[in-house]
Amino acid sequence: MTATKMPNIDPFTLDIVKDNLLAIGDEMFYTLARTSMSPIIYEVLDYASGLTDAKGQLLTQGNGVTGFIGLLTFMVKEAIEKFGKKGDLKPGDIIIINDPYNGGGSHLSDVGLLMPIFYEGELVAFSANKAHWTEVGGKDPGSWTTDSTEIYQEGLQFPCVKLFEEGKLNQALVEVIAANVRFPDLSLGDMWAQVAALKTGDRRFRELCDKYGKDVVLAANERLLDNGEQITRKELAQLPKGVFEAVDYIDDDGLGNGPFKVQVKVTITDDNFICDFTGSHPQVLGPVNTAYPAMITAVRTIFLAITNPSQDVNDGIFRPLKVIVERGSIFAAERPAAVSTYWETMAYATDLIWKALAPVVPHRLTAGHLLSVCAVVVSGMHPDTNEPFLIVEPSVGGWGAGQGKDGENGQFCIGDGETFNVPVEVCETRYGVMVDEYSFRADGAGAGEYRGGSGVIRTYRALTDNQAVTATFGRHKYLPWGFNGGKDGSNNLFEIVKANGEKDGPFGKYARYPLNKDDTVRLITATGGGYGDPLKRPAEKVAMDLKNGFITVEQARDDYGVIINPETFEIEGYTAARNNN
Repeated sequence: MTATKMPNIDPFTLDIVKDNLLAIGDEMFYTLARTSMSPIIYEVLDYASGLTDAKGQLLTQGNGVTGFIGLLTFMVKEAIEKFGKKGDLKPGDIIIINDPYNGGGSHLSDVGLLMPIFYEGELVAFSANKAHWTEVGGKDPGSWTTDSTEIYQEGLQFPCVKLFEEGKLNQALVEVIAANVRFPDLSLGDMWAQVAALKTGDRRFRELCDKYGKDVVLAANERLLDNGEQITRKELAQLPKGVFEAVDYIDDDGLGNGPFKVQVKVTITDDNFICDFTGSHPQVLGPVNTAYPAMITAVRTIFLAITNPSQDVNDGIFRPLKVIVERGSIFAAERPAAVSTYWETMAYATDLIWKALAPVVPHRLTAGHLLSVCAVVVSGMHPDTNEPFLIVEPSVGGWGAGQGKDGENGQFCIGDGETFNVPVEVCETRYGVMVDEYSFRADGAGAGEYRGGSGVIRTYRALTDNQAVTATFGRHKYLPWGFNGGKDGSNNLFEIVKANGEKDGPFGKYARYPLNKDDTVRLITATGGGYGDPLKRPAEKVAMDLKNGFITVEQARDDYGVIINPETFEIEGYTAARNNN
């Protein structure tokens, strides 16, 4: 980049350019959603889009899933490393990448596309996005599973190669994709939606340069990054200083191995926020391994939540953040480790820091939540069209209670962020299932002065024979944690109820469980951890919890010390434990 930084750009212009950049990111985001073919994108919003500068530094990003924060940077820097130094990046190039261990960062289903933006012959920025394709091939429908043992079983790998070269489509690569995925119309449709979003970013950025001048825009970019750092350092100064540690256990790897110990030591100084995961378990055989880029984005998510959750994301924000991790560990797995359900471990990188710091920043962090994406794949034949269908979606659950607030009911985990379920109406129309139940779990777990939010129960009933369900529900054995006297929440699980009434399960992970007509799969998610002594919860709130069905009469008495009439919901007295509290 030849432009020099302009030290005296006026703040009004800076704000205008900054807002334009954010608007470009938003327009790219909506373009992708409105032109995609798959419900996992246009309904669930399992994608991200944004802009970086010519060095790969993130300028703006819109995303449905927080698990993609920062992954666009890794993609762009991989492309710069491969093509940029040789001058092989040209106007009209579009690069495709999903290699988990380097620029791709997550798993093969999350396919990244990026486009260099040129202005007056100079590389000035990149337009980039990353989206979950319904299919990228591999041994299992949906391209993720719980029993893969190496990356080669999990689908097509795109090792940072050109999909377009100077505007010309690589038709051979498109034909390879079409021949190797089970639903080529969906996958290629989503690919073209990503291309449309990239071109939107490219066009809008160049229009911004036309309007304000290239040098002003590039200088404003630098100011934007510096401003992000300044705001973060101001917030960092207000955090308690010291060393904070946490330990937890990942249930298993999907193949029966486990549990796996993971740990973190967080050091907060005046200048840095250091997260050291040294000592966590080595990479494992099953597909719960997380690659380094995905682990970084997990740390960035919780760092942002602790410092300034309302801050617009750019790379300047993360300059004080330092991460230490051992290569070859479960948090930084190396080829050819299986990673198709990487999110199960990635979430622990977030949660460990959360658990370590919740007691010292309770105004920002709550008790533990469902944590797992609780993802499910259901495949089979549609009863009306006799064509194959594929459901791929996450599940909602309970969040932990916090200082002055009950936990949220039925929300996605922190790694999913601002995503959605596939609506029941869409599900029943497009797929060969009926949704028999979608309700709060209301198991009364997570008792506290502020109670944990309720998980949910979602039940699919198969409408044809020879269907199959694959699901991965982490925190099946190790519960969402309560703190400051609050009780732990409940676990995630799923079970099969056969047409004859026979039950099988509960399971935390299972690959390709066969379903025949009228068999059901019940997806049951965790209730979050509680905050504070349950005996200090106001009796009126306990009575209302009972009336609303979140707790039982027995739980009101045993956990909260309140004796309530089950018919009138009137408070009739208190236990000795509550009276003595």
